[in-house]
Amino acid sequence: MAIHQPRLAEIVAASLRDRILSGDLPPNSELPRQELLMEQFGVGKPALREALRVLEAEGLLTIRRGNQGGATVHAPHERNAAYAVGMILQSRNVTVRDLRNAVTGIEPVCVGLCAAREDRHEVVLPVLRAAQARIVESLDDEYLFTETSREFHELMVKNCGNETLIAIAGSLVTLWSTQELAWARDATDTGEFPSRAEREKGVKAHDNLLDFIEAGSVDDAQRQARRHLAASRLYQLDSGTDRVVELSFSRRG
Repeated sequence: MAIHQPRLAEIVAASLRDRILSGDLPPNSELPRQELLMEQFGVGKPALREALRVLEAEGLLTIRRGNQGGATVHAPHERNAAYAVGMILQSRNVTVRDLRNAVTGIEPVCVGLCAAREDRHEVVLPVLRAAQARIVESLDDEYLFTETSREFHELMVKNCGNETLIAIAGSLVTLWSTQELAWARDATDTGEFPSRAEREKGVKAHDNLLDFIEAGSVDDAQRQARRHLAASRLYQLDSGTDRVVELSFSRRG
């Protein structure tokens, strides 16, 4: 029985996907020329092009058309997962409040894992302290303050040491960051952004988090994270939490 072109494309896409995920085709490398790939897989140009389009849609390739054409490999990223989750939430009319509650429930777990890491002094704290310094420098720039604050929270997830949580929680936190940044833009324009004194309270809360992580105090770090997330107006967004989650970013930012 003849294999139809879509099936051939799926086989080629699966093979190339496996090579990307295994590291055989590392990030930022170039795929072989189409002629070589067609010869390797024994397929025609239509099937190969369809396979490459599938991988591009998954965020694993960037395809350049024209005389300087080619395909660049990308590693899977939380942003890709966040994009997919965002589409699901938007299609189900999930509210920003629902997303916020998920993030405030799962992020303290990641903070506790940061505090529990034996290598936290070498791996976790330098990254978080550098991010905290950027927050302090941005105190007088409302939008930049939000951006750097979100970076701090994303880094706590990315450095928790549990790869499953990094992928799952990271996608939620990335999606939440886009909602908060959209709010920050509006709040800056309308003059409703929290005062400098309130922003300084957020900085102090981060300092306390860093102290507990440094001490390896898992329970204290988690409690402080919950208090911070509950108290921070930047996390509440009460005026807009009944709106439906909307995608506001591309899979690769």
